[in-house]
Amino acid sequence: MMRISTAESDNTRVTQAENERAHLLATLELGFRRDGDCTRLIHRLHSGPLRVQKPLYPEGEATCHVVIVHPPGGVVGGDELRVQAELENGARALLSTPGAAKWYRANGHVSKQQLKLQLAPSAVVEWLPQETIFFNGADVVLDSEIALEADAQYLGCEILCFGRTAHGERFTHGRLRQRLMITRDDKPIWFEQGDLRADSRMMTSPLGLAGYTVCATLIVAGANAPAAGCLDEVRARCEPIAVEGQFGASQLKSVVVVRYLCNSSEVARELMLTAWSVLRPALLGQVAHVPRIWNT
Repeated sequence: MMRISTAESDNTRVTQAENERAHLLATLELGFRRDGDCTRLIHRLHSGPLRVQKPLYPEGEATCHVVIVHPPGGVVGGDELRVQAELENGARALLSTPGAAKWYRANGHVSKQQLKLQLAPSAVVEWLPQETIFFNGADVVLDSEIALEADAQYLGCEILCFGRTAHGERFTHGRLRQRLMITRDDKPIWFEQGDLRADSRMMTSPLGLAGYTVCATLIVAGANAPAAGCLDEVRARCEPIAVEGQFGASQLKSVVVVRYLCNSSEVARELMLTAWSVLRPALLGQVAHVPRIWNT
């Protein structure tokens, strides 16, 4: 009996799925409100295969943990995901995912993800999805807008993996366009965008990925700069983890950025969670509580 490799099998399923259905538009709207000492999920509306499980409170009622689920498990070329969350005054929410996001090869179509987070004064949102894996041939647009009011705070992390290296796959053709805008009271405080093509020099240039296959970023936008010495602690705790690859942590006024280039998503995850465990209590006064779903 002839056996089909995992990579061949995955690509076959993707092609069949692409041919059998129209492109999907999945949307999810969430709303959070502070009720006394508790943050409640007061609004959730979804269309298409994108939804949330019940609100979770693993660290008390102040912070509402929500797991965003995409039942298909992967995004086919031409599909689009839209996630929008609004936090009222003083609400605190942590948004995560149950597993790695998979972006399949384009098959001639661009896939998109749009993230919009709107925070009222004193609100806090933590955006902590698990890894994002771009299959060879993926063509993806990631667009994120974070709107903060007054002293609202944002902590966001992403770990991007180019190609399924565990299967011996390299990201030799494909494209990623990415944009992140963070505003405070309608004024930009952080903006970055990039257009990364698999066949460009940016994959190997020291100004780009420097030949690495994993790019991890943690961005913290607080009302105030973290306490003196906080960034030094981030470096002291993360540098022993970053024995391979390139690591850096910097601060621009009230925005802190931690980046890491490497070839291991597991090491990238460890480093990002370590940096988060330092910055979270410094900015929010809460001990870092890793979402349980990350350990399943």
